[in-house]
Amino acid sequence: MKRPLVLVPYSAHSTPKRQLRYHLVHHKPISSVSVSTNQTKWNSRTNVIITHPTLVMMESCSSMHQLRQIQARMTLTGLINHTFPLSRLLAFCALADAGDIRYAHRLFRGIPEPNTFMWNTMIRAYNKARIPTTAFSFFLHMLRRRIPLDPRAFVFALKACGHFIGASEGESVHSLARKTRFDSDLLVRNGLVYFYADRGWLKDARRVFDEIPVKDVVTWTTMIDGYASCNCSDAAMELFGLMLVGDVEPNEVTMIAVLSACSQKGDLAMGKHVYEIMEKRNIRPGLSLHNALLDMYVKCGSMVAARGVFDKMETKDVFSWTSMVNGYAKCGDLESARRFFNHTPQKNVISWSAMIAGYSQNDKPEESLKLFHEMLRMGFVPVEHTLVSALSACGQLSCLSLGSWIHHYFVDGKRMPLSVTLANATIDMYAKCGSIDEAAEVFSSMSERNLISWNSMIAGYAANGRAKQAIEIFEEMKCMGHKPDDITFVSLLTACSHGGLVAEGQEYFDTMDRSYGIKPKREHYACMIDLLGRTGLLEEAYKLITNMPMQPCEAAWGALLNACRKHDHVELANLSVSNLLSLDPEDSGIYVLLSNISANERKWGDVRRVRSLMRNKGVKKIPGHSLIDIDGEFNEFLVADESHPQSEEIYRVVDKIFLLSKLEDSDWEL
Repeated sequence: MKRPLVLVPYSAHSTPKRQLRYHLVHHKPISSVSVSTNQTKWNSRTNVIITHPTLVMMESCSSMHQLRQIQARMTLTGLINHTFPLSRLLAFCALADAGDIRYAHRLFRGIPEPNTFMWNTMIRAYNKARIPTTAFSFFLHMLRRRIPLDPRAFVFALKACGHFIGASEGESVHSLARKTRFDSDLLVRNGLVYFYADRGWLKDARRVFDEIPVKDVVTWTTMIDGYASCNCSDAAMELFGLMLVGDVEPNEVTMIAVLSACSQKGDLAMGKHVYEIMEKRNIRPGLSLHNALLDMYVKCGSMVAARGVFDKMETKDVFSWTSMVNGYAKCGDLESARRFFNHTPQKNVISWSAMIAGYSQNDKPEESLKLFHEMLRMGFVPVEHTLVSALSACGQLSCLSLGSWIHHYFVDGKRMPLSVTLANATIDMYAKCGSIDEAAEVFSSMSERNLISWNSMIAGYAANGRAKQAIEIFEEMKCMGHKPDDITFVSLLTACSHGGLVAEGQEYFDTMDRSYGIKPKREHYACMIDLLGRTGLLEEAYKLITNMPMQPCEAAWGALLNACRKHDHVELANLSVSNLLSLDPEDSGIYVLLSNISANERKWGDVRRVRSLMRNKGVKKIPGHSLIDIDGEFNEFLVADESHPQSEEIYRVVDKIFLLSKLEDSDWEL
């Protein structure tokens, strides 16, 4: 004879701390559905103590195949007709990683009278599946069918609203919570703070926050994290200070948000103070908090402290290793960055991107592209950041073939969307490789542009000698409502310099401060001196350099020296060299340029004096070199270099080319 089922009625408003016992003991386990201890259990999050064998297996279920067997057993025994077992079945299908939301939806539709928990399960499920419209439609159906609401229904509905573009849905949920007085529930209030803060509506979030009479750690953490996520680090730190003087203890999530604010601010002293608070309050950091602490030290430039944290971490993940790679790369220690990269146990695309970016940003484009090729050979699919770094390296090396391939394969091939950042990098690459028309084509195709887009195009036209197009783009930029910055004017003045547009350059230089409030910097003065010098106005250029409101830089004196070489002004050249050598006595180019100017004037005594000065100071001329990319391998050639393994064959081919060119010249003479 079977024992009757002992059921505990489900209550939608049960107190979370209350533990219920669900004791059903009249069936043996199904052997074919037993789960080994090595399988991962799904996070069921129930406060009910379950001892019935079938339901115990339900909690240990790890696949839909097992779930269907359990469901069949529950149907045969009639267990499926009871609310709690059915709700657990639905929860697995809807929420477990091994579940099936479509199966859950079919199961839900077959339930005659789903209770509040079941409705909430479906809203959660569609939120988890990133289908917020369906999640919110379940909430609306709850309202239409007058299903009793609970605080979690509002929280799940707000989470769905967070994915919508507009604000109306979320505000309507907030309004409904007020009407039904659920807005007095702390769970709902915390959900509202998160909804507004997550969308960046910090004033609305703070208004709800301030209205909460008794706050818990979730309330404080959500608001602090909202400020930190919106780069309002000062407000985040101020709120954290208020939290500390209250009676709510911060937890690990709080400290992660606070450390994020310190990272954004670059405030190392504050970061160290936060670490002291962690130790004082005995907050034992897990992996996530350790990584946040590590990230803070890296972004604040304290690699000694970062290394200290890293070495003490018992558990490290790819983020930990990549943080160290990033940190060393940003401070220019590429040797240490590469060592950490090589020792990263399991590299991902972010690890590769960090090292590729490190080389690219530290003037090591050859190493950057070598690593990029290796990454592709290893089967990693690059992300946007990887391509931006690779394109920058291509621009530095004038490696048009690879840069063009990246653009056509990933962007034109629809493998990567053309974001503003990626488009800017592509424009810069094409411009530096001399393909300004391709750069203009990418620029024209952009549906959205930022100031960097306009600056890149102006700089591209300037570098390629198209001064008029640079000015046209600048005027178009102004018409579109974009305000130029100091970088814009560097490119604009460079364009005027290359185009010999003295009047236009002088006008732009004068309007910087007058019209835009931008005080000219050393770079702008150097551009103007170059403009005046190129057009033969050497006296005006010298007058400008002597009247600069700051100490002239190497670029300014270098521009004047180059103008002196062009216009054979030896006296002013000597003055320029004197100032340049005081700034950088190891620059061999300065000596060579002065020697060439003296040689042009046939002042051989001055030439000998310059060469003697170079020998006495131990300055050696940097040999000319070229770089060739062959199937991803870079081959460097120096003047009179014989170190290449194929140097004999290379020189033999060069001699043949030289001989053929001589024959061509002879044919022309005939």
